Amino acid sequence: MARERSSRADYAQFKQMTTRWRDNDMYGHMNNVVFYEYVDTAVNTWLIENAAMDIPNGEIVGLVVETSCTYHGSLGFPEPLDVGLKVSRVGNTSVTFEIGLFDVNDQNAAAEARFTHVYVNTETRRPVPLPDGLRGALEQLVVG
Repeated sequence: MARERSSRADYAQFKQMTTRWRDNDMYGHMNNVVFYEYVDTAVNTWLIENAAMDIPNGEIVGLVVETSCTYHGSLGFPEPLDVGLKVSRVGNTSVTFEIGLFDVNDQNAAAEARFTHVYVNTETRRPVPLPDGLRGALEQLVVG
């Protein structure tokens, strides 16, 4: 059963990213593992720019504990892509991001990813509650 693709309206914020020559595989489109590079870059860029996270030198760090991605269409160099970001869950020590990767000319996602971080103390690697500033920033990405 085909899953309905998300649209741009489903995301709280967008960032345009430039694809690279090396993103394409021998089939002439962006390789599936490269999608995760864009997901990771989009999430961490947002955390640095909007949540004042000091990556990698802060007191806490988000460790990825779960990812998934559903692919609906092809993306690839030399076309740029739009990356949509939202938060579907803010927990005590964790957050789940949802990321849509879009062809700049399409209203529907070419891929939809989920990305869960558990925040831990940088030194002990033990889970810590989300700081208020981070929690407040994340809540701005909650849609619906």
